[in-house]
Amino acid sequence: MPVTEIEIYEALKEKIGESSAKILIEFIDLKVEKEFERKKDILSTKQDIAELRSATMQEISELEAKIEKTKTDLIRWMFIFWVGQIGTLVAILALFFK
Repeated sequence: MPVTEIEIYEALKEKIGESSAKILIEFIDLKVEKEFERKKDILSTKQDIAELRSATMQEISELEAKIEKTKTDLIRWMFIFWVGQIGTLVAILALFFK
């Protein structure tokens, strides 16, 4: 069960006095607030993660399209290369056997 600020204050008030307990609680609150403000920019929310995931999925789709286009271009150039090689080989063999 979580301990509340009031329970901490009451326990400290008994041990160190009311004014000291109040000062300590305010100090802790200030430190927590400062730490939250410092880390607020690097914290991500569910919305941040959803936006990142959406952007990432779009980038993946674009990358897959580029890969597919590159594959098509590569197959086309391989076909042209092999047709050229066969043509060259046939021409050399035709000259050789004449």
